[in-house]
Amino acid sequence: MDEPAVQEPPRWQVFGERTIYDNPWVRLVLVDLEPPDGKRFEHHVVRLQRVAVALVLNAAGNRVLMLRRHRFLTDQVGWELPGGIVDAGETALQTAAREAEEETGWRPTGGRQLLEFQPMVGMVDTPHEVYVFDQAEEVGAPTDLVEAGVVDWVALDDVVELIDRGEILGSGSITGLLRFLVDRT
Repeated sequence: MDEPAVQEPPRWQVFGERTIYDNPWVRLVLVDLEPPDGKRFEHHVVRLQRVAVALVLNAAGNRVLMLRRHRFLTDQVGWELPGGIVDAGETALQTAAREAEEETGWRPTGGRQLLEFQPMVGMVDTPHEVYVFDQAEEVGAPTDLVEAGVVDWVALDDVVELIDRGEILGSGSITGLLRFLVDRT
């Protein structure tokens, strides 16, 4: 069967942007643009840092290393994969491994990229990369006590049910875990 031809959509024209607010974590800009209808306007865009997330498996490959944390912004408690902002001079793979160790006390090895995505493409620019690590060695207690929560190995067989119950938080964790489970089956 022949694949249907994919038609290219009309493109928006971008004329530039100006910064309204900027700090090391968040930059708010107004983008001067013109959509295909020709009505030019300014659109608010939030630009965040590049983020790397670690999906660390136990030796048997049936559990994933996660943190159970309270998130003040939404007043939710739930499971998350470790991760954080990619520092200057660091690769996303290095960041994922460093964040996993700082937040959990486990040093992962054997990392490979699982996927890269943008969690909210309409108004927020924040590239996310998820890395899978097949091995980890416990090296001590978490060193980043602000980011650390309850550290535990969660059964991969329980992940979909935890997502359905709203107990896994954040697009990086949910997207990474679901993508991994697609390959696993």
